Amino acid sequence: MIIIFAIFYFLIIRPQQQQLKKHKEMVEGLKKGDKIVTTGGIIAEVIKNEKDHLKVKISDNTIVKIDKDYVAKKIEDTPTTAES
Repeated sequence: MIIIFAIFYFLIIRPQQQQLKKHKEMVEGLKKGDKIVTTGGIIAEVIKNEKDHLKVKISDNTIVKIDKDYVAKKIEDTPTTAES
């Protein structure tokens, strides 16, 4: 029984806890100007990082408040080269 619990801990529980910790750190580290993708697939730009919510801009005149739990990932800015 102990061996089964140890296997579950190292294969399921521990990796999930580490993933949640990384996600929380990423969300807490968001700042104005960062681009994110929500779990619904909306790409937005962070305007303000509040305690429980983020104010994000999804178009020129549309600013909405979203819960931090619905941030899927941060989009890293990578320079693109123009193809000729």
